[in-house]
Amino acid sequence: MTYHPKSDFLRVMIERGFLADCTDYQGLDDALIAGVVPGYIGFDATATSLHVGSLMQIMTLRWMQKTGHKPITLMGGGTTKVGDPSFRADERPLLTPEKIDENIAGIKKVFSTYITYGDGPTDALMLNNSEWLDELNYLDFLRDIGRHFSVNRMLSFESVKSRLDREQSLSFLEFNYMILQAYDFLELNRRYGCRVQFGGSDQWGNIVNGIDLTRRVLDNEIFGMTTPLLTKSDGTKMGKSASGATWLDADLLSPYEFWQFWRNMPDADVGRFLKLYTELPVDECDRLGALEGAEINEAKIILAREVTALLHGMEAATTAEATAREVFEKGGAGDDLPTLSLTAEEIGEGISIVQLITRSGLAKSGKEAKRLIAEGGARLNDEAVTDTGLMIGAGDLDTPIKLSAGKKRHALVTLAE
Repeated sequence: MTYHPKSDFLRVMIERGFLADCTDYQGLDDALIAGVVPGYIGFDATATSLHVGSLMQIMTLRWMQKTGHKPITLMGGGTTKVGDPSFRADERPLLTPEKIDENIAGIKKVFSTYITYGDGPTDALMLNNSEWLDELNYLDFLRDIGRHFSVNRMLSFESVKSRLDREQSLSFLEFNYMILQAYDFLELNRRYGCRVQFGGSDQWGNIVNGIDLTRRVLDNEIFGMTTPLLTKSDGTKMGKSASGATWLDADLLSPYEFWQFWRNMPDADVGRFLKLYTELPVDECDRLGALEGAEINEAKIILAREVTALLHGMEAATTAEATAREVFEKGGAGDDLPTLSLTAEEIGEGISIVQLITRSGLAKSGKEAKRLIAEGGARLNDEAVTDTGLMIGAGDLDTPIKLSAGKKRHALVTLAE
């Protein structure tokens, strides 16, 4: 990146590794210097929470607010009814309006920990595109908006082309998605003065569509900026782990498990992720990322602490760290581990170690639990488990027992009162 911005926001984006591409560096930089710029990211409400894969976008909006601009979080109450086909092999399952509203309510909780909502000039807005999409008249929309789109050009976008090249079905419903997303940008500019849309680099075509449409209909100058699509250095996708999605909602993933996700990052990612997901100074991120040997583990603990504190608060981050140190350094059980609580009735005359490992989430199936035991990876109170037929009775749970899968994943099993 050779552009040297004057605005604080673009400088942060470039220095910390957020910027993949921009439709007009100079134009956006000038707008950011001239005054408060409203900018938005759209989030479709396909689940009750966002996961770590969305965190770069959320941090983009947080930095926007911190540098004096106005973030807009656009909930896709309307577009979720269609589904974004970008780079998918199949059509998304359609959700009911009630489920979409439930998901939006859950997602709102996460945002408010990162950005401040309100009525001030740089306070964030939470909007829902069903506000304008639900009211559309189809014939009017075709005449006023549809005429500005070239099917030839839409077919050339990578997100569509990759689907067609694999000879996979692309429904007319999904084909309309990019028109609706472009229309969102137009309406946000018309109603709220929004000047810039952010998104992952896979959204480039959709963002450019919105800019073209707004220029044609309103003759207004607006901008697009994309962030890189991140994978970890080991090739795995951000937001995914062996146990599933790394959710940002504490009800779906405990602060301790969230902390552990960051603590277990590959060494090569530490410096980069400190810059993206914390607010530590860039020089400090580079220093920590360059550490080697045992020292890089302390850098990972700092990464885990800082990222967890931003989402769940410093108290939760400190508790998670103390629990981890107790588990790993002292061999203790810790108070904040994922916990499986069983009643005496559930245990009956005994419950097998295979069932306990599976039900505690340390294995996805009985077969996987048995393999874990056979390979020597299962431990009960820090002692290796060798017998897949081992039975645990209610009396064994007078004090909680600790199950472990390998060195880094643990769970408690307790007797419910």
